[in-house]
Amino acid sequence: MSSVTIRETISFEEAFEQAKRGEVSVDAARVLIRPADRVQTERLLGLAAETRDRLKGKIISYSKKVFIPLTNLCRDYCGYCTFRKDPGERGAATMSPDEVLAVANAGKELGCKEALFSLGDRPEAIFPEMRETLQSLGHRTTLSYLLSICELVLNETGLLPHVNPGLMARADIEAFRRLSPSMGLMLENVSDRFASPGMAHDNAPDKIPSLRLRTIEEAGRQKVPFTTGILIGIGETLDERIDALEAIRFLHKTYGHIQEVIVQNFRAKTEIPMRNHPEPSLLDHARTIAVARLMMPDVNIQAPPNLSDENYPLLIHAGINDWGGISPLTRDFINPEKPWPHIEDLGAKTADKGYELKERLSVYPEYLGRGEYIDASLIETIRAMADDRGYAA
Repeated sequence: MSSVTIRETISFEEAFEQAKRGEVSVDAARVLIRPADRVQTERLLGLAAETRDRLKGKIISYSKKVFIPLTNLCRDYCGYCTFRKDPGERGAATMSPDEVLAVANAGKELGCKEALFSLGDRPEAIFPEMRETLQSLGHRTTLSYLLSICELVLNETGLLPHVNPGLMARADIEAFRRLSPSMGLMLENVSDRFASPGMAHDNAPDKIPSLRLRTIEEAGRQKVPFTTGILIGIGETLDERIDALEAIRFLHKTYGHIQEVIVQNFRAKTEIPMRNHPEPSLLDHARTIAVARLMMPDVNIQAPPNLSDENYPLLIHAGINDWGGISPLTRDFINPEKPWPHIEDLGAKTADKGYELKERLSVYPEYLGRGEYIDASLIETIRAMADDRGYAA
């Protein structure tokens, strides 16, 4: 990534004028994200919302999907995670093909069009139990098993797979691209500081920022519509948030493949090591969303509604244009204590703010119209699921 020279001082007015011109530098972003007085905060959020309206219109999208936790065994021990398990631990599970199909078919009956797969990173690397499970299923690696499951779900149900399998090499992305038209990997942060003892990633070898950036970059080389994002409130500085957004912006400018940036807020849970860690405030979250919008005005910016409880409609004012995946069937397995809002309620509250809730596919409309971003074997299937604007038909 190119180096950036940071000025020692820049005023809010200078930073704001840059943002109005659509030329937000890193030093301007660092000023805009910092706590400001009420008037400055309102101006920041207002500009982000105006930018969203100008480029994205008055639509807030979502994807109606099923969430499928293929395996929650994982070799990483992140301080904020309740999803991952060790073999033998209560709730540890790897789904069979029949179990996956049962969920996918139930989701199809409810009108879902996407199957989002969540799974731990390379559990077979440290758990012999996972190696035995994979061998019984006819596979050596978790990624190989996931690939076969994507093919099964696509062929048997027509749901579009979206994979979040952690780190992937070039060959992995090439293979998944033929079955999963979109993919994702949360960058979270770019500071190596998080691997230090007591920090969120101190025992998480797959969270090394350079490795995650390499996967995101390889997806760009292969023109995969890609979802990434940052996780705020896990001990990062405001400057480190900007560094992560800048890394994403750089990759998008280089390859043009970042279809969605998630600005996700940390929520404390009683059973995690970070149970006593303070959560970011709603205003802190909104300000970060606004800066992400101004740094990447053409990218779809998402925040999960369930992680802001009843306050989620306020995030529209910060510049989001997508609520992410909402399921009428399955819970949020990463944040199981936070239920999804009902789609009807989501639509009503979105309309109250003056916007139309619109269902999309796993591939956003602007990428659906660019054939080079979708494998030739999938393009007709996906276009048949879309309306004339590229949203879900």
